[in-house]
Amino acid sequence: MSTATPDLQPDTASREGEGKRALVTGLRGFTGVYVERELAAAGYEVFGTVMPGEATGTHALAVDLCDRAAVGAMVEQVQPDVVVHLAGIAFVAHGNAEQIYQVNVVGTRNLLEALAGVAHRASAVLLASSANIYGNASVPIIDESVAPAPANDYAVSKLAMEYMARLWMDKLPIVIARPFNYTGVGQSEQFLLPKIVSHFRRRERRIELGNLAIARDFSDVRMVARSYRRLLAAAPAGEAFNVCSGRSHSLGEVIDLASEIAGYRIEVEVNPAFVRANDVLTLSGDHGKLAAAIGPLDPPPLLTTLRWMYRGDHAWPERRPGHDHDRAEAGGRPCRRHRCLHPRAAGAPARRRLRGPALLLA
Repeated sequence: MSTATPDLQPDTASREGEGKRALVTGLRGFTGVYVERELAAAGYEVFGTVMPGEATGTHALAVDLCDRAAVGAMVEQVQPDVVVHLAGIAFVAHGNAEQIYQVNVVGTRNLLEALAGVAHRASAVLLASSANIYGNASVPIIDESVAPAPANDYAVSKLAMEYMARLWMDKLPIVIARPFNYTGVGQSEQFLLPKIVSHFRRRERRIELGNLAIARDFSDVRMVARSYRRLLAAAPAGEAFNVCSGRSHSLGEVIDLASEIAGYRIEVEVNPAFVRANDVLTLSGDHGKLAAAIGPLDPPPLLTTLRWMYRGDHAWPERRPGHDHDRAEAGGRPCRRHRCLHPRAAGAPARRRLRGPALLLA
């Protein structure tokens, strides 16, 4: 097996999108900025949705996906050749279940209805679901044949979105992606790996975590964005694909890797509040079906991703100014991308801050 570091810069040679239009919902979210860069490198003219109140432009269109008429008008204006649907509530611990279902299911339905209603038919519509739909699976390696067993409202909403999308598969070439955990520069520190990296960057002396033996499949957001691009090109309509590295790392191993990068050891305190009695020790995804559809994935080693995050290299891609979606989800401010008022913004009592494995494994 090659030990060479994969080239994580967008491929500009293929240009499979030359002369075509791409629509990316959630253009300014963590994943959206990476997907936009990949699609632009492929030659697409990239359009995207932002929420009313955010800065707009020729290619950034303000629309609330829960506004059926506005979604229809946006799709009629863009007439996309390919679509990547990323917008939605992505925080597992989001406190308003009604909003989770409204945004993730009804918002997606509005988009599919609009796409099916325009004369110009898209060649591929990629819906970002989640490996959370598998729940706390009892098998260590999860492929697409594992029965869904969602264990929280976020996961149920994503599975419901998948079932709803089946109603449109005779009208649209829908592809479903089920990403496992992934990370990179720009992800909120409310998520586990950015939390660990940020502690090392600040030269913190200690960190609180849960069960260090728990191992999960972590991918690099750049690989995820490239996989989405290649799925659009292959357009395997009607299929669902795990998007993952195929390798698992324990929290203890992550700490070791971060220590190697930072050049010092951090004191790890196991907080019993972060330990769950029924946690599965090892969960890893099988990306064989994805590789068969789009070719070899060549995921970067986790060490490469962590080193990139530790450097804090924002040069690729640049986070767009004014975007506060990650902070909104984590800290209770209104999220302008999908106009959901998080519990504290809506006047509800403050919730206990979730940290460590509670975020990763919820």
